[in-house]
Amino acid sequence: MADNDIGQTGRGNFGLDYEAYSQESAVTTMSHRIQVHATRLLIAVAAGLSLTACSSDFAATMRRITYPPDFVYVSDQELRNDMQRLGRQLALLEEALLVDEPLQPDPQEVMAILSRIERIGSDLQAGDAGASHAFLENDMPRFANDVMRARMAASMDPPRYYLAGRVAGSCVNCHSVNR
Repeated sequence: MADNDIGQTGRGNFGLDYEAYSQESAVTTMSHRIQVHATRLLIAVAAGLSLTACSSDFAATMRRITYPPDFVYVSDQELRNDMQRLGRQLALLEEALLVDEPLQPDPQEVMAILSRIERIGSDLQAGDAGASHAFLENDMPRFANDVMRARMAASMDPPRYYLAGRVAGSCVNCHSVNR
């Protein structure tokens, strides 16, 4: 038998062991197949979880599992409704404060609007919406304090409306930071 022929040992030209090479190739091919199947399985599981996560029942179940029992979750729609109510009252306050000289804003109207704003603001504080919306938890106590101070200043004799004007423009203060 010639040196370059494949003999009993399975070695051919240049001393390559073709039998070992073919076993190694089979292992590499099998490993590649496993990786492809694992990747496909991972994609299928991720897609299934994504679809499941979009279900409102799944989200509610996850909140019950992941949040403490005393946690109050406020939906985005509820928050949006409360914020719209607050925005309407702030617009009314701004209108009530915009009077031509020498006229003065109607103190009873300003006080009533500030009281409604204070009530809506306290509803939005931590424990309600603040529990599930971090920026409210951080900013609403300061807002509620500003409204209380504005109400106190508006109730003085003579009424002072500077702080009420600041409350009327407070949407911009918070939303410019949080957007």
